[in-house]
Amino acid sequence: MKNTNRIGLDIDKSRELATLLNDLLANYSTFYQNTRGYHWNIRGNKFFELHIKFEELYNDLFVKIDDVAERILTLGHVPQHKYTAYLDNSVIPESNEVSDGNKAIEEILAAFKTLLTKQRHILDFAGDINDEGTNAQMSDYIREQEKLVWMYSAYMDKA
Repeated sequence: MKNTNRIGLDIDKSRELATLLNDLLANYSTFYQNTRGYHWNIRGNKFFELHIKFEELYNDLFVKIDDVAERILTLGHVPQHKYTAYLDNSVIPESNEVSDGNKAIEEILAAFKTLLTKQRHILDFAGDINDEGTNAQMSDYIREQEKLVWMYSAYMDKA
């Protein structure tokens, strides 16, 4: 049992998983800040509905950021917290000021695609090391975000 952490997972595999989760945290944090920018800067005839939807989205992202960081701590590691590291590691690019709703939604859909890909990889890895806690978390996120992709795509009238 010397090579397992406090929750009974392999120490080396937990470290590798924490690295993957820190990468996810960086992408979530960049997406969160982008979404706040969409919320603040949206203009046009869809202002009222998109302003509300973007607020709902950034509130959800805020909770997920905290959950991912707490999962890293549960695994016995330290969550990254510096925005410079987030920007260095995030595949999701920092958005310029976006006031056009359609452009914002296109960026949101691209961010979800990135997150879904990363979360599926984490889901597989967590399953391989019998980490049901991370596995369940990623499974829940994937299910929720796939539905959001469908909804935002329907709003944009895209398949």
